Amino acid sequence: MAQPKISEEEKLLQLLTRLRNLSPGTPPFEKVGITPPQFILLDWIANSPGSGVSEIAEGLNLTSPTVSVAVRRLEKQGYLERKHDTQDRRSIHLYLTQEGQALYQRGEEFRQHKVKRLLSGLPTKERTEFLELLETALNAAEISEKEIQRDKIFK
Repeated sequence: MAQPKISEEEKLLQLLTRLRNLSPGTPPFEKVGITPPQFILLDWIANSPGSGVSEIAEGLNLTSPTVSVAVRRLEKQGYLERKHDTQDRRSIHLYLTQEGQALYQRGEEFRQHKVKRLLSGLPTKERTEFLELLETALNAAEISEKEIQRDKIFK
């Protein structure tokens, strides 16, 4: 019996699930009780140390209260620390602790291993085409998202 035809959207969702499951085991951040969204927050702070809650919320398209809750949890677990601005004591900057930096590094190594494993299955030409097509799709989606946001502002 023939398999029912699935939509392109469903096929992509299935592939993304398979990609998420393609790994050498459990991500290191999950082993210590950090969720993928919390790891995204660690990633932001690792790449933009000294960011404030509002800046992170805007950059990740989240609300400040959502980021504040995650920051408190990560701070309580010892992965983040707050430092007051020397010029303005009301302003708080976020940094990874040594433990946070170590966890972030293990997470990055895990992600790199996963990506290398995925790309190693493709010959060089197909790997290049795959990356170019993915970039084209993402660029189009980002432009579309910006247009949606612009339309919301001007309505």
